[in-house]
Amino acid sequence: MGELVTLGEVMAVTRVSGIGTPSPGAAATLSYAGAEATVAIGVARLGHRATWLGRLGQDAAADMILTSMRGEGVDVSRTVRDGDRPTGQMTRHRRTADRVVVAYHRRDGAGVRLSPGDVAAEAIGSADLLHLTGITPALGPGPAAAVERALLVAEQAGVPVSFDVNYRALLWPPEQAGEVLRRLAGRAEVLFAGVEEARLVANEAPEDRDDPGMLARRLLDLGPREVVVKLGREGAYVTDGNTALRVPAREVSEVDPVGAGDAFVAGYLSGRLDGLDLAGRAERAVTCGAFAVATWGDWEGLPRLRELDLLAAGDGVAR
Repeated sequence: MGELVTLGEVMAVTRVSGIGTPSPGAAATLSYAGAEATVAIGVARLGHRATWLGRLGQDAAADMILTSMRGEGVDVSRTVRDGDRPTGQMTRHRRTADRVVVAYHRRDGAGVRLSPGDVAAEAIGSADLLHLTGITPALGPGPAAAVERALLVAEQAGVPVSFDVNYRALLWPPEQAGEVLRRLAGRAEVLFAGVEEARLVANEAPEDRDDPGMLARRLLDLGPREVVVKLGREGAYVTDGNTALRVPAREVSEVDPVGAGDAFVAGYLSGRLDGLDLAGRAERAVTCGAFAVATWGDWEGLPRLRELDLLAAGDGVAR
């Protein structure tokens, strides 16, 4: 059993049911979301220890989040509680059958006050893997410094780093993000990026634009030992410089695409912690991504270890 530590933001989520513009009296559900938290939950469900580091408010939303994550087997004992700022919030509704609209309310939230002092060095130093994303440094100077602190601790302790670019255009412009993300990508051992994110980080030449293999090689040149280019409905391209393979996505009926990329990462990293080869990690990754797409919520549909073969049931019934 390996141990993953991750650092980032978690927000409470109000999901409005139905399709169309939200209206008074519309049914809604309350949950939470955060890329790093989804990865931690996914890895924990697949049999490994996982720790989430971050900052939440001293409020009911934070209590809900911590109680749930604790129940999922994630260690949240080092969470910093902020008595001056509330837990960040987001709302999500399905405007049309195939278009989800998300609104963030985080500017004054506790998560944007994350700082180097919130980074539990002893947790990172004893881990088998540190996972970070490009969302956290985009939240402001404090979170960016916290990421730098976490990276430094991991590097000094010899802990491998996984980095998912996770570029968010609403948080920062590509001109600013590209430089920062490129530097962080170069310090990772395992790097994840979508095609557009890979182009941003690799500062691609025109001939690379439609070639995930070329993009992956350009990303390898930055320093990572493994590069995973997420291709959505087309699966993924994975390489470590010696072996390269393209893995197709699993065919499922799409219910909710949100969280699929983080589920993919959780599957891949759990496979790495289990000692699977490149192909085994990639196969588990696309399986976890498929579970996320075929169920509601960011993390709620993530599979457990015993369920990984469930999608292979040929007639749709697991007996």
